Amino acid sequence: MSDSVRVVWDDGLIGYDFGPGHPLAPVRVELTMALAKELGVLDHVELAGCAPATDDDLARVHTREYIEAVKQVSQWGAPDVRHGLGTTDNPAFPGVHEASALVAGATLAAAKAVWTGEAQHALNIAGGLHHAMPATASGFCVYNDPAVAIAWLLENGAERIAYVDVDVHHGDGVQAMFYDDPRVLTISLHESPRTLFPGTGYPSETGAEGTAVNVALPAGCGDAEWLRAFHALVPPLLREFAPQVLVTQHGCDGHELDPLAHLKLSVDGQRAAYAALHRLAHETAGGRWLATGGGGYALVQVVPRAWTHLIAEAAGRPLDPETETPPRWRALVGERMCESAPLSMTDGRNPEFRDISDGYDPADPVDRAIMATRNAIFPLRGLDPLP
Repeated sequence: MSDSVRVVWDDGLIGYDFGPGHPLAPVRVELTMALAKELGVLDHVELAGCAPATDDDLARVHTREYIEAVKQVSQWGAPDVRHGLGTTDNPAFPGVHEASALVAGATLAAAKAVWTGEAQHALNIAGGLHHAMPATASGFCVYNDPAVAIAWLLENGAERIAYVDVDVHHGDGVQAMFYDDPRVLTISLHESPRTLFPGTGYPSETGAEGTAVNVALPAGCGDAEWLRAFHALVPPLLREFAPQVLVTQHGCDGHELDPLAHLKLSVDGQRAAYAALHRLAHETAGGRWLATGGGGYALVQVVPRAWTHLIAEAAGRPLDPETETPPRWRALVGERMCESAPLSMTDGRNPEFRDISDGYDPADPVDRAIMATRNAIFPLRGLDPLP
């Protein structure tokens, strides 16, 4: 299904590091690239480097004052809590501007490759920092790389961009930056804001002309329920919107092993979501697909496997879930993390689900979440909310 596929990578991307003990440890990206290489996944993509985003690039979505504040923190390592740097979530560190600008530059390079036709699909697994706001850092995110890329696409002729965010946390920063812009459809499937940061992402947040879509799922939701919600909302909305580019954020922190959230997904369920988004990119966006990483804090057991599946899916060579993890990668995990690596690329789950067309159950909290979003959004998009 795939044509040309580019993975944007620079060793400097692991410099986005808030320090020992912080959940967003860059080793998760390092181990992902190592696993993808050992499994031969990277043999079927083009690896390309990138440059840091410039101040002008960043200023498409961030204020100049904020960029200068990050630079000051970057130079001295002193906190600036007014701009969200120096908090528990976003510790200040020397070089934070340079590291953050490189992440944004990698996603921007992927966007340019897709829009110019240099690649049909492009990925930055170190990206997906979706919480950063125009004038403040938030939720481990300093510069909002998906928003930087979307803003560049709009400036360079794109008229309809769809952004689908499957991170367990609401994609609040991207939503906020394009909330009043009908050219950008943002869809976020996340754990309910009643139980998880950032406390936003209710179905009533509908944006311009129904272009902000929020699916707030109850804690404990597993593969079957999550996929039921995804298929009840994402495909019909993408088909109606007909984006020219599909941008996706693939936080894998909805996994049952993730220490920061309360959903119960498996790597198998996440792999099924990647395959669905790949198909939808071809069906609705002419194959133009820009994918990023995102959250994910089970650093060994989940993130490397999930994002290796993502790269393999984008390359059109999905891995057999029963594939064993390579011995050399397991040894690397032991050396880097003093932890036993997973033995295969599956959690042994069969991610089947019932489609919403089978009927709505008002007693089911997931079905109630689905219908709350359909009732809020579908009439605004000229769609029938009833299953």
